[in-house]
Amino acid sequence: MTIYLPIAEISVNAFVILGMGAAVGFLSGIFGVGGGFLITPLLIFYNIPPAVAVATGANQVVASSFSGALSHFRRGTLDVKLGLVLLVGGIAGAAVGVFVFSFLRTIGQLDLIISLMYVTFLSAIGGLMLWESIRSLLRARANQPVSLRRPGQHNWVHRLPLKMRFKKSKIYLSAIPVVALGFAIGILTSVMGVGGGFIMVPAMIYLLRIPTNVVIGTSLFQIIFVTAFTTVIQATTNQSVDVFLAGLLMIAGVIGAQYGVRAGRKLRGEQLRAGLALLVLGTGVRLGYDLVATPQELYSVATTMVGFQ
Repeated sequence: MTIYLPIAEISVNAFVILGMGAAVGFLSGIFGVGGGFLITPLLIFYNIPPAVAVATGANQVVASSFSGALSHFRRGTLDVKLGLVLLVGGIAGAAVGVFVFSFLRTIGQLDLIISLMYVTFLSAIGGLMLWESIRSLLRARANQPVSLRRPGQHNWVHRLPLKMRFKKSKIYLSAIPVVALGFAIGILTSVMGVGGGFIMVPAMIYLLRIPTNVVIGTSLFQIIFVTAFTTVIQATTNQSVDVFLAGLLMIAGVIGAQYGVRAGRKLRGEQLRAGLALLVLGTGVRLGYDLVATPQELYSVATTMVGFQ
């Protein structure tokens, strides 16, 4: 079934879009990520303009994240207080990111910058996560402890002031790195169309030493509100949100996320991290290949509105 997307100005197969949304929603439920780092590249691969893919992909992230976060809340694996502190920085970062997005679009460098940022972030973070996950799996096979939080183990983050106690996560931590992390994720959400879970999850696990089972639900909680805010601002500022495309992605994403949460219960923490690492790294490699590969059409002709008001 073919439908026309008015904002993207392209005809697409509705079942392909539904399949993308369901698959990303499923992975979102398993790994605690919004799925934007997957849905945005997938839309770009499907010839959706990058600006529309970034802004519209955030809608699917909201839907799948809400579905997944609700499941984690019912299971008691969501730290609402920690999520709210992350949200403070996330909203501020998203507001800054929208202006950066508009500036890059104005100077005509948005598509290139989005692709370069995806390749850089996904490849670096995916590689580091995969290395750590392999080490954890090897230690588990050798019957050695694999816990990321050892008693008395602290780093420079835990010596910062303005500390708060997060009972659900069982940590006593400064609010400064939490807000800073949320701010960085907010910027990435606006510029790259991602929920930021592929960065937030490893940062919370490896840097802030938060238990993996709480990280997933809390990550999804923060992603809901930051991506919703970003979607509204993008729609009003850049007019790059395609409602028809967003609707298809949201419907499929909600359903997929529910099944993903159920599947995630059957995996151990190190297995979840290894799976997410492979997913992140694979997406980065695929985008990197597209940047250097020779395109099928060396030249294209398109009309622009530069100079017209």
